Amino acid sequence: MTNSWPWPPGAATGIGSLPGTDIVEAVRVVLGEMPDLPYLPELPDRGPGADLIGRGASLLVELPVEVYANRWRVAARPGHDLRVAHDLLERDMDAVTEQAADYAGPFKVQAAGPFTLAAGIELPTGGPLLRDHGAVQDLVESLADGLRGHIADLAARLPRAQLLLQLDEPSLPVALAGRVPTESGFGTLRRVPESTARTALARIVDAVGVPVIVHCCAPDVPIDLVRGAGAAAIAVDLGLLGDLDPLGEALDAGLGLIAGAVDTRAPSNGRPLSSAQATARVREVWAKLGFPVSRLPEQVVVSPTCGLAGTTLEQARAVMAACRDAGRRLRED
Repeated sequence: MTNSWPWPPGAATGIGSLPGTDIVEAVRVVLGEMPDLPYLPELPDRGPGADLIGRGASLLVELPVEVYANRWRVAARPGHDLRVAHDLLERDMDAVTEQAADYAGPFKVQAAGPFTLAAGIELPTGGPLLRDHGAVQDLVESLADGLRGHIADLAARLPRAQLLLQLDEPSLPVALAGRVPTESGFGTLRRVPESTARTALARIVDAVGVPVIVHCCAPDVPIDLVRGAGAAAIAVDLGLLGDLDPLGEALDAGLGLIAGAVDTRAPSNGRPLSSAQATARVREVWAKLGFPVSRLPEQVVVSPTCGLAGTTLEQARAVMAACRDAGRRLRED
């Protein structure tokens, strides 16, 4: 099989979040530690507006939000909370412009996917937006427009980069299974049909015009759905995968894999994280799938198992270095 994936062989990348509040330092760290597939880092330690939902909601077009009782909800008009989120994102974009304007190569940006936003944003009357089918459709269109503009802005700032978009969808499996709790917490919302989810993700893929990675660290990742939506790759935690058949079918059809292989938790024995162990982990899964070894460094990117916001900067650097070295091992061995 011949294919071309939007990254160089033996690449490594991060999921998105880092510890701390200094975006300039975070961008420098990413560019230094992940030179083959750097990304726009996210710093949720800065508070509301830098979190997954608030940051994603700031990209919505004509769908304002606000913080109410420590949760994001649809607002009547743009207010202070949305201005803060917009300001944080603008600072991040400025930092990338200053640090990476001459960067040439693949560059990744992350954003919350439509179903994670729909589960995390409440309606003005209460309850997740996900419960209102019409509101979900409006959100999908709003997000598609916002992400299109966001990608265009970043492309103008990094004219030599080849951009990729990562959609973070941790809530997608529970939305598909009907496990998103109601406002009271005593019930759950009706499940989202797979066809609806596939159409929504495909709308985003079509709108942005760049390769899309869907990230979902859950045991029940809907791999077939992601492939059917036209995504270029899927990002998963290898340690959470059970049945490998859906992954094997998707990879055989050309889907790329961001393989979460380096644990983000601090090692209990105090030793540095091992890139050799991460390399072995990726190779073990690949061998079980039965694919040619020669395709491995081309189709697979090594990453941490999850975001790094809960670590120290020193630990985050160690995790990224282990990912980078594991990618190099896969390319050179």
